[in-house]
Amino acid sequence: MPLDDARVLEIGCGDGRLTWKYASQSRAVLAIDADRSKLAAARAGLSSRGLSGKVKLAQAAGETLPVRREAFDLAIFSWSL
Repeated sequence: MPLDDARVLEIGCGDGRLTWKYASQSRAVLAIDADRSKLAAARAGLSSRGLSGKVKLAQAAGETLPVRREAFDLAIFSWSL
């Protein structure tokens, strides 16, 4: 599926290393992780990549997603088990 103009939910984003690879092609990204320290690392890289308006980072667990299912075109779940 092409990412052009897609609304993406990434579950388990960690430090954002995968997020940065696809975010510029997407319309909007909600990247979540349960680990605060990993989210802090992702936040540190957010503005330096010019993605602050496109990517939202949030602390949450995959079992209790803070969003409606219909809000996204694609979900990414990688390295999160």
